[in-house]
Amino acid sequence: MDVLDEKQNGAPPMEVDEVVSVRDHEAFAAKHMPDIGHDVKDFQVFTWRLSNWKKLDKKLTSPEFECGGHKWRILLFPFGNSNAPPNDTVSVYLDYAEPKKSPEGWHACAQFALVISNIHDPTVFTVSHAHHRFIAEECDWGFTRFSELRKLFNIQEGHSRPTIEDESAEITVYVRVLEDPTGVLWHNFVNYDSKKETGCVGLKNQGATCYMNSLLQSLYCTRYFRRAVYQIPTEEDHPTESVALALQRVFYHLQTSDQPVGTTELTKSFGWKSLDSFLQHDVQEFNRVLQDKLESKMKGTKAEGAITKLFVGKMKSYIKCVNVDYESSRIEEFNDIQLNVKGMKNLYESFKDYVAVEMLDGENKYQAEGLGLQDAKKGIIFESFPPVLHLQLKRFEYDLQRDAMVKINDRHEFPFEIDLDEFLDAGADRSHPWVYKLHGVLVHSGDLHGGHYFALIKPDRETRWLKFDDDRVTPVTDKEVLEENYGGEALNGPPSLQRNQVRAMKRFTNAYMLVYIRESAINEVLAPFTDDDTPPHLKRRLDEERLQIEAKKREREEQHLFLTAKVITDETFARHEGFDLATFDEKNWPPSELPSFRVLKQETYSVFKGRIAQHFSYPENQIRLWVLVNRQNKTVRPDTHIPENEPTLTVEVIRNNMAARQNDLRLYLDIIPDPTKPDPPPQSIMIFLKHFDTSKQTLYGAGKTYMLRTNKVGDLAPIINERMRWTPGTPLKLYEEIKPGMIELMKLKISFAQSEIQDGDVICFQVDLPDKEIHDLDSQGLYSNPTQFYDFLQNRVMIIFRPKFEEPDHDHPEFNLVLSKKQNYDTMSAKAGDYLRHDPIKLRFTTTHATNGSAKSVLKRSLNQSIAEIMAPSYVNPTTTVILYEKLDVSIVELETKRSLKVTWTGIHNKEEASHPFLLPKTSMVHDLADHLSKLVTLTPGGTGKIRVFEISKDGKTQKEFTGSEMIGNIPDPVDLYAEEIPREELEADDADKVIGVFHFSKELSRTHGVPFKFVVKRGEKFVDTKKRLQARIGVSDKDLTKYRFALIQVSTFKQPSYIEDDDTIYEHQFAPEDVLGLDHVDKRTRTGAGEKAIVIRG
Repeated sequence: MDVLDEKQNGAPPMEVDEVVSVRDHEAFAAKHMPDIGHDVKDFQVFTWRLSNWKKLDKKLTSPEFECGGHKWRILLFPFGNSNAPPNDTVSVYLDYAEPKKSPEGWHACAQFALVISNIHDPTVFTVSHAHHRFIAEECDWGFTRFSELRKLFNIQEGHSRPTIEDESAEITVYVRVLEDPTGVLWHNFVNYDSKKETGCVGLKNQGATCYMNSLLQSLYCTRYFRRAVYQIPTEEDHPTESVALALQRVFYHLQTSDQPVGTTELTKSFGWKSLDSFLQHDVQEFNRVLQDKLESKMKGTKAEGAITKLFVGKMKSYIKCVNVDYESSRIEEFNDIQLNVKGMKNLYESFKDYVAVEMLDGENKYQAEGLGLQDAKKGIIFESFPPVLHLQLKRFEYDLQRDAMVKINDRHEFPFEIDLDEFLDAGADRSHPWVYKLHGVLVHSGDLHGGHYFALIKPDRETRWLKFDDDRVTPVTDKEVLEENYGGEALNGPPSLQRNQVRAMKRFTNAYMLVYIRESAINEVLAPFTDDDTPPHLKRRLDEERLQIEAKKREREEQHLFLTAKVITDETFARHEGFDLATFDEKNWPPSELPSFRVLKQETYSVFKGRIAQHFSYPENQIRLWVLVNRQNKTVRPDTHIPENEPTLTVEVIRNNMAARQNDLRLYLDIIPDPTKPDPPPQSIMIFLKHFDTSKQTLYGAGKTYMLRTNKVGDLAPIINERMRWTPGTPLKLYEEIKPGMIELMKLKISFAQSEIQDGDVICFQVDLPDKEIHDLDSQGLYSNPTQFYDFLQNRVMIIFRPKFEEPDHDHPEFNLVLSKKQNYDTMSAKAGDYLRHDPIKLRFTTTHATNGSAKSVLKRSLNQSIAEIMAPSYVNPTTTVILYEKLDVSIVELETKRSLKVTWTGIHNKEEASHPFLLPKTSMVHDLADHLSKLVTLTPGGTGKIRVFEISKDGKTQKEFTGSEMIGNIPDPVDLYAEEIPREELEADDADKVIGVFHFSKELSRTHGVPFKFVVKRGEKFVDTKKRLQARIGVSDKDLTKYRFALIQVSTFKQPSYIEDDDTIYEHQFAPEDVLGLDHVDKRTRTGAGEKAIVIRG
């Protein structure tokens, strides 16, 4: 058993094999310091003899020794370094000797073994080994519990003497200083600066966008591509709506920023909602969709044709007769090549497999036009490869047994350089060699259900390989580029892995896309970037934004020097509907919009007052400022005005002395009508008035007035009547707004002093109504007095309604309603119904998660919950609640017992004709659904009259048919249902016929579209005749049919599809149950087929 199985604290060795002496340095190191796969720069051994162990100091260091250009020493705690007794262990460490004298940013990577051994017998020892990156913050490393003291002082099993004998022992340290070619070996990446270390910066991950980040970095480093993107005119575009501009901005930030760059703008320009960013998509699909989008934007500009020039090659599919001079071929363009990994040892073998020739002979001869059956060769050969070659390694494939996609982690090697000459047609242009250099490796780590993507890229001939892992860029070694991404079994990895695992680790980290650049094109494709290559408008725009961001940052950093002053004026008060003079910190209501000023805390009051006067266009002697305070009853009211006779007062002192419990300064601007009388009348109180208007059901500020303390409350009436221009003597009711929930009718005959009215108090008035009017208002559910209205204000909430499934538009607007928490579901649905002009019983509402606005649960009408319950415990305290609505065609009462389903009808000709919605009892069977459908669609006269209802398999290739007896309430949700008329040919097929599955795809098997269907194959029928029946089955014109290719898809071989020729007889193929016929043609429809949600880029 290997010594590595020792415990870290140095338990006695249990070897059966030969014991190696501590003094036999090479052999001891070979045995006790496993090879961890890094080159050794220097190897030194240092021994330190100690005696009188029990009298040693608590902590001591050995003399220094040198290794790898660094000075080291042993650090020993003879009785342990643990803070708590018992002191029964020995602690020993390797210590970097002079960290303070070393240059800034120094580091040393060392592997070491520490040994305590007997001075007379070097085969009696205790050893522990480790490795570490020594840096200023971690300049010693080793073992706090190296060994228990008693084990060192006593003879252990299998030995004749103890390790420490006569209180003496030797401590030896073996040190290998390792090469660190990248400078980041074992780095902890705290305070790591990608830009400083590599000249590049990373991209932030939005959730699961690392697949996008790895591709964007690869495209960014393809400088010709970056230049082309920069040439798209975008001066007038908006970044979140224009993919071209958003991509230009990302590239420019990658070029100039020293921090990781965000991609939210870019994904917004794709039209992706945040959820899309978290769906891990297929990089190849993303790359193609992005390039298509950019190619269309480049039309008619300087950049036109750049993508084709860079990435598009040509290949030829051919059938060539062996004995006669006849060849049938077609040439196609490609953007990338999909290569098999399964069963292929390396990239060269994958290419050989791609162009492998298939012999058509024996029973499988080729029907050559006018020449009869001939032996022939069938295959693919390349006409040309593009300058930048994207190779997709097929790491994800469909597994028959599991009916699912799986990841293939087999070992597959690829080189730094490959010559593709032999895969080219004899007539190809060979004026330059077809030698390609590896430029990028896109890596996937994990399994099918997710994992992580990163990119390894060599930006140009001179720059070393770099790893772009989201927001971090690090240098890497050649081994990290190639060997570590081949996949397969891990080869002699670090022993720490071997010790704990009996079998080798299967690697889940491997390359899935390779980027090669033709050597003769490198100078053009990766030409150095100059200032002129960046569009000036982009530079100007982004520099301005950067200045704004820096100004904001500076503002944040200086925030502690400033405070915010918010000013209430008579105008803002007149627009305020709520408690106090303005809303500041209400939980369910947004704060009032008030004029705000950012003021230096040290600014004097006289300067500040001058600024306010200037802003509101008043002479300074005509304004007075009152400070609002938080009263104990939770109201915020003006308390005292700021004294004018202390010009040295600072804004901060005013805030601290006059409004202690607030962060900002809240002020009321009091306009002095007569500047010759600057002070309020003696013995007067400043009272704020509010008008409750019963006819409009509003409550707004109506200015303020000064009243003597001794005045009667009723003395306000003539002032109010005059201010409101009402007939003198109009009877009024006055209420004091004491605090929310406490609005009291005032007695008109007593004085303000007796009513305890003080500066800043609020009195609300209304016209005194006759009983009949009060009764009318009450009967209409309206408020007849301020007390009721204040109660509404106290409980009001603003609820935002958004359509659940649609983007907001004219028919499905987003809107707000103000409701009281005491109101209930019925009131809410009635008001929403009014707004939407839709029957409330046909509206269905869903609550949302406060954190991200996603749907939470459907509200049940039967509960008739209050608004307070609907808003229920949100611990995030949002100021607004969002509720999603759906406009239904049926009443929600019905919905609770029924199942809503949509069925896409494809008729007899496999065309998506229409989508039919159904609402059926959950207990209905699928055959009931088919019966209902038969009444809505037109069946073929004289046809079978039978309907098949089915789903589509995950990969989009086959139907999953229902038997008809399933209950629709049990079909999992969500579900896409399809139905077709069963053709007579299929119904009448006999035992000699085969019924097979057929599906539509475009170029690649993964790009399925349309709806799969079933088809009868007849014995002995040549494909030229089969094709005619297929044409009739799917109802396409002769002209369209010429654009179709037909392929046999064998699930067992994982090969490219084998295309069928007219004289093949597909009946003779031994169909496995999952083998299907594929129709390869362009998808003319806009919607996607089944299978994975396709990537869509809108902007």
